[in-house]
Amino acid sequence: MSKKIKKVKEEKEQVYHKPMIRRRKPNRSIAGDVALFIFLAIVAVIMVFPIVYAVNAALKPLDELFMFPPRVFAKNPTLNNFADLFVTMGKSWVTFSRYLFNTVFITAAGTAGHLFVASMGAFVLAKYDFPGGQAFFKLVTVAMMFTGYVTQIPNYMIINKLGWVDTYWAIIIPAFASPMGLFLMKQFMEGLPTALIEAARIDGAGEWMVFSKIVMPNVKPAWMTLIIFSVQGLWNNRASTFIYSEERKTLVFALQQIQAGGIARTGQGAAVLVVVMIVPILIFVFSESQILETMASSGLKD
Repeated sequence: MSKKIKKVKEEKEQVYHKPMIRRRKPNRSIAGDVALFIFLAIVAVIMVFPIVYAVNAALKPLDELFMFPPRVFAKNPTLNNFADLFVTMGKSWVTFSRYLFNTVFITAAGTAGHLFVASMGAFVLAKYDFPGGQAFFKLVTVAMMFTGYVTQIPNYMIINKLGWVDTYWAIIIPAFASPMGLFLMKQFMEGLPTALIEAARIDGAGEWMVFSKIVMPNVKPAWMTLIIFSVQGLWNNRASTFIYSEERKTLVFALQQIQAGGIARTGQGAAVLVVVMIVPILIFVFSESQILETMASSGLKD
């Protein structure tokens, strides 16, 4: 009996005398945290100032737009600039809704195609070994060094040869082959555990199932970032190089034509700036929240 009591006491001592896990203390002091928050607040104010100024400029009457020294906030805010903008757009023989449809269609189709092509190509380059794979990826990396101005003439010659000039495809199809999306997706997919993919294949999943159900959900931060860049580029594309028919022109082109109307349209020009930038900003805001949530809750390691 005494042996059992002794054994129980020893077990209790082992339980109560386990080394406590020490919490890691932050390296910064309270003063350092306060200084960091102040610095981030200053940076946030600097970054949000152009948006605040642009919105207030669109709400200013014409006399306040030419006031010196200029004011940041509108003293007598009004929506007349937006009303005048829609009146001017209504006088065009092409309706505002047609310009809007052209831009939305080009942006949606180009972004969807870019995401699909870049994701599938990146999956092959990241998780398959085949002859020429490394050389092809190096070619993609080199392609990122060339801006659109450098490739504008050969692009036009190719699109003209294909008969796509003055069509939506002249803007949509080249967006599929943007090297930035393929590079971003490939680099992110390389961090995805190969064991996870192999386990899915052992369970009987096909390649499309692996790609759609395993790979894409786990690289959500990458393709959400890709959507942000693609929408921003396509929404702000004037498409004036390839599209000549007025009924196929984009909203940005039509609005910028109004903006170039002179001093009398200064207020409308300020309203144009807000209309053009509001969609990319909204896409960024909603996508950014999902990116942060995904990165915080779905970290994977081999």
